[in-house]
Amino acid sequence: MSAPRPPLTRPDGSPVRALVVDDEVNLGELLRMALTNQGWHVRSATNGREALDIIREFEPDLLVLDVMMPGIDGVELLTRIRASGNDAPVLFLTAKDAVEDRIAGIAAGGDDYVTKPFNLEEVVLRLRGMARRHVAAAADADSLLRVGDLTLDEDAYEVQRAGVAIRLTAKEFELLRYLMQNTRRVVSKTQILDTVWGYDFGGSSGVVEIYISYLRRKIDARREPLIHTVRGVGYTIKSS
Repeated sequence: MSAPRPPLTRPDGSPVRALVVDDEVNLGELLRMALTNQGWHVRSATNGREALDIIREFEPDLLVLDVMMPGIDGVELLTRIRASGNDAPVLFLTAKDAVEDRIAGIAAGGDDYVTKPFNLEEVVLRLRGMARRHVAAAADADSLLRVGDLTLDEDAYEVQRAGVAIRLTAKEFELLRYLMQNTRRVVSKTQILDTVWGYDFGGSSGVVEIYISYLRRKIDARREPLIHTVRGVGYTIKSS
């Protein structure tokens, strides 16, 4: 293969994440090593059930799926992935003569396919193109944060819940943005103070509780609660 090109990265500068799912262990390892050589963070799985667990935790930017696998095959796996709202691009690996598999894969929401045996460099080039488009789309949408029916547009400086505009002060907006940037993660009062109020803030940590209560009145009033307290730890924002 030719020398690696400059690595692609996510909008936050972290490596692109890829998941390779193939029950042929040697083939999956070959692809994993080739993509790791591109500077990506790559995980692998040998079956659909294992892949579903990894996807929930790893949140890959793109996937390589073998069509023919025991148990949950590649097409069924993609159907489940798309049903969960995941739109990461997918490259299918198919048998050379399995035209019906290629059609089924594209119909299920696949983006591209290659037939076995394949040229490794060609597969890497295709995946780079898919990753580049996905990263560009993510960068375009990066200013919009979403948790359930709550959205925060960083560029327009607007917050809406279920399409209804919510007016926030500058500090409330910063606090909500920090929580939404860390969706489902628990952040401590200290982390909030350092990020939202700054390291040199000389006031009491009680200000965090006060502003969390302000947000709850505006965001969660008479609605499903999104902002949650984890006693002794901090706060998190998530939708059930």
